[in-house]
Amino acid sequence: MAGQRLAVRPVGLFHGALGWLAAMPTRNIRATVFLCVVAIGGSFAAAGALQMRFDRTHATQQAAYFEARRAQDIATATETSLSNYERIGRAYAAGMINGLPPGVRGIAIADDGGATRLASGAFLPMENFAEPTRHGRVVLGTPQRAVIAFRDGTEIVALSFDALLPPALLDKAQLLGSTNGLLAGAPLTGEFTTARVKNWPVEVRVALDDEDAVAAWVGSLPLYLFVILGPALVGAWLAAVFVGEFERRAKAAQAIRSLRATRPEEARLLVRLATAERQAAESQRSKAEFIAHMSHELRTPLNAIIGFAEVIERGFYGAVGHAKYVEYARDIGMAGRHLHSKVGDILEFADLEAGRYPLKPVTFDATELVGTCVDESAGRAFSRRIDLEMVPAAPAAVVADPLAVKRIIANLLANALLFTPEGGRVRVSVREEEGAVAIGVSDTGRGFSPGEVKVAGTAFRRFERVGVSTGSGLGLAIVVALARRMGGALKLSSTPGEGTSAELRLPKG
Repeated sequence: MAGQRLAVRPVGLFHGALGWLAAMPTRNIRATVFLCVVAIGGSFAAAGALQMRFDRTHATQQAAYFEARRAQDIATATETSLSNYERIGRAYAAGMINGLPPGVRGIAIADDGGATRLASGAFLPMENFAEPTRHGRVVLGTPQRAVIAFRDGTEIVALSFDALLPPALLDKAQLLGSTNGLLAGAPLTGEFTTARVKNWPVEVRVALDDEDAVAAWVGSLPLYLFVILGPALVGAWLAAVFVGEFERRAKAAQAIRSLRATRPEEARLLVRLATAERQAAESQRSKAEFIAHMSHELRTPLNAIIGFAEVIERGFYGAVGHAKYVEYARDIGMAGRHLHSKVGDILEFADLEAGRYPLKPVTFDATELVGTCVDESAGRAFSRRIDLEMVPAAPAAVVADPLAVKRIIANLLANALLFTPEGGRVRVSVREEEGAVAIGVSDTGRGFSPGEVKVAGTAFRRFERVGVSTGSGLGLAIVVALARRMGGALKLSSTPGEGTSAELRLPKG
């Protein structure tokens, strides 16, 4: 029994390991698909690399084959030329011709000891050829002049002539004589193929010129890349599509299984939660629409109140009976304008939240626009004895809505001037960075605490300061929303008692 248990145990472990390995791919579908795509892409890359290596080797071998054929053709032509000169020498030795034929510079006949019997034209001493010709034929010379010597019976016949072959036939090729001296052509570098001239001690060397073959191979590299990358990219795209669809269906199936597995009380809670989320979304949308609609409704009577207050204050239809009425009319107008400004901020923020705020991005000079905003705020700074300065900057092109950017800069300047005490300083700068243009507004005001900096930019968030009349808490919220809508960002940093720095970053034009 113990032996049977020991025998069954490894089999169970083996089956368990197989089951674990089989379930591994389904535990992480993305990792499995990624590994499969990498394996398929690697297979295509390996196949393409092997094919590229084979084609390059084949191109090189084909070039070597053609050069070998060329070397053999040059050897045949050289053998024909040397045989013709040999016939001329034998005919001259037999007295069949007189004088020098065309192309021949000199002919000499000598005995076995090297004593010249007959000579025509300029020639070398014949005793130089006595010993070499005993062992066979001799071919010596330079690219400008060649000499051959051979035995004719008991005599030695030597000829000198201009060239063996035309120069065009010896492009990237050379002929070497009996002592490996250069007979024709030019010195070669690199690899070459050789051929022997039949019946003559001459060697033909031809350089292996595989540039054309390799150039053709290089020209086909884009096809190899397409063969390698094309299936891999298509496979990756299809894998991403299938994985997304599989995960979507898996999540839906898991949700259904979860709902079926939950108790009725939990199911009802989930339904109520989903309903609450839907109602919250609808409530948020309704709130934004209500604010936008009511803001428009409120601005119309406010315009009438402001207008009638100004008519009474200025005595448009005649003098008012009591001076207090003029004062009250002025107060009504100021309150109406203040309320009108707050309603305008609410309307603007509601349009931003609802996505109805119109933006027209164009390319313009941010430095010029910021300078205009600084000039417009110079009067307010002067009246409060605040030093407002702009750091000189070069033109900086940005892609944004000019009106929205001007609204942001004006709001930042207004906040800086509002929270900076008399005798303080407000500094504006424009600088270009990689991919963006940064517009900075810094002041020497009271600053914000770390907790206030974290919530700055939240709608209706106000920061009370002694001696300062704050607004509705929408200024920074509108600035942040406008910056995000234009693809930019607003960064706020502050130190209590030392001042605040705001930096607006916009896409570079």
